[in-house]
Amino acid sequence: MTDREAKARAVKILAKSIYRDLEAQGFDEKQIVSLATELISEVTHKISRASDKPTQQVA
Repeated sequence: MTDREAKARAVKILAKSIYRDLEAQGFDEKQIVSLATELISEVTHKISRASDKPTQQVA
């Protein structure tokens, strides 16, 4: 198993674990989807900020 495959597997396991924990704490599906949406929004903003930074050109 490559490092990339191992990380992909770990992400799936983590997602399932977080989902189960949230359900156990009483969160419903709508609230869990809302959390997922907020996570995606955070990543999107980070990517956007990174792409807005001017790149330095080496002369």
